Parts: sequence; C-alpha cells; structure tokens
Amino acid sequence: MSYKVKGIIKSISDVETAGAGKKLSFRIDNGEQYSNLMEFELYKGADYVEHLDNFPKYNKVGDNVEVEFNIKTFNWKPEADNKIFTSLSCWKVEKVESDDTIPAPFEEIPANEVKADAPNDLPF
Repeated sequence: MSYKVKGIIKSISDVETAGAGKKLSFRIDNGEQYSNLMEFELYKGADYVEHLDNFPKYNKVGDNVEVEFNIKTFNWKPEADNKIFTSLSCWKVEKVESDDTIPAPFEEIPANEVKADAPNDLPF
C-alpha cells in the first residue's frame, strides 16, 4: 500500500553507503499539531545512484513537497530478541507550488504588541 503526505522539508542528510547501494534521509513537517515530523529514507541500488545524488540539487530545506512512500517493517534477528524496525520508504517527491494545503505554523505575538487594556474575560 502506498501513502501520500505534504509538508515542508526541514532537513536533508548526506548520502550514505547502505549495502550494495546508497541511502539518504530527509525530514518534513506536515503542519499538524501533533506528530508533525516525519523522516523518510530514499534508498537506491547501484544502478540508480545518480538519482539519489541529485536529490539535494532539486530539493532544498524549506521546500513544500508531496511525498509518496511505503511503510516497511522488518524483523531483526527474529530468533534472538524479536526487534521490529519500521521505516518510511520514499519513492517519489514532488514540489508543491501552492502552500494552501499546508497549514501556516503557529505565530506567537510579541509581548510588546499585546494591548494592556484588552478585556480579561477568562472564566478562571
């Protein structure tokens, strides 16, 4: 099953060697109040390394993107301690031109802009 999520890229890792290929990780903020950070892995075998190397050229921190991914889970040493690892395996990233689907981040009002004569109508 495939999933989609939209968000703003917050960080991009360096390309690392992983087995016979390479991998890169990146994080997005989907703008939700809770559980808003998601980290994706982009893994490519030796034949597709050039696509992975180009990822940071076309995607920058702060870009609005739509990510398509699969959830992958595997059992590491099932005979020993039955540890389960889960990863979000990205297979497509597209820039989103309009940011109307991504909620605006919470903005704090500076203390010097709060009116002193504002009514205090709190019930407690």
